[in-house]
Amino acid sequence: MHLIEEIKQKLKGKNISIVLPEGEDERVVKAARLLHDEGIVRPILLKKKEDSISLDSDFEVIDIDGYDIEPLVEAFVERRKGKIDADGARKLLREDSNYFGTMLVFTGKAHGLVSGANHSTAATVRPALQIIKMKSPFKKTSGVFVMMKGEERLLFSDCAINIAPTSEDLAENALLSYETAKTFGIDEPRVALLSFSTKGSAESEETLRVAEALQMVRERAPEMLVDGEMQFDAAYVPSVGKKKAPDSPVAGKANVFVFPSLEAGNIGYKIAQRMGGYEAIGPILQGLNYPVNDLSRGCSVEDIVGLVYLTASQAL
Repeated sequence: MHLIEEIKQKLKGKNISIVLPEGEDERVVKAARLLHDEGIVRPILLKKKEDSISLDSDFEVIDIDGYDIEPLVEAFVERRKGKIDADGARKLLREDSNYFGTMLVFTGKAHGLVSGANHSTAATVRPALQIIKMKSPFKKTSGVFVMMKGEERLLFSDCAINIAPTSEDLAENALLSYETAKTFGIDEPRVALLSFSTKGSAESEETLRVAEALQMVRERAPEMLVDGEMQFDAAYVPSVGKKKAPDSPVAGKANVFVFPSLEAGNIGYKIAQRMGGYEAIGPILQGLNYPVNDLSRGCSVEDIVGLVYLTASQAL
């Protein structure tokens, strides 16, 4: 069964609500209508008075300009701990639909948020990091893709957020990716920390960073199936894994791949998608207290609907 269909089955009857802040975009409006008609996830569309969508839509639409914003202002000021006053919070919430939507999630009026059709990744992620924040003890979010081809399902991370991760960042990524994999149907995650070296075949600052990350992961989660540093072929191809890392619990059978840099991850998933024929679902942000996810500005209506379902699944 396709991942989205699996998720739909899990979500039925759960009444999960997802905020869509970009009510000015016809693709987002169409996606909200489709979601409403399917009746599995409840979309909440945000708009301003100048947006073309009518307030008498058959799904929930919030007019930011007419909303009683004071409870959100109070909660925002308290959450930011003196970094913004009431006037600044009021202005920001009225003008920036991502901040408004994120506050709806934070105050329990919705379970998650999907944006990015008309906003940059930073504009979507910044309010989430300031307001929703990371689950303790994690410090940085990361962006994962579920890669699907036939019956195969893999996880690639980080392909969207952290340009030059430290060893601590890589360790956090691995720990979060392990849990994310289980959320999206990879029941027995086997995590490979990728590099251009396998188990010391080369040594550099880059390979030592990955090796150090492995030790951090093993100290924090000794039950995890994880190994590194490891070249992709050693991690993925059984015959190569057996030759290059014969004693590894992961080599040749990894299904979760933690890339050593954003450059490597972004290039890697696009090669698998465009040349390897894998369907790439994401990016999915992991580690936040409540789910917030970022669309590509070139997204289709189907992309929006799919990411809403993924976000709702994280909310479970």
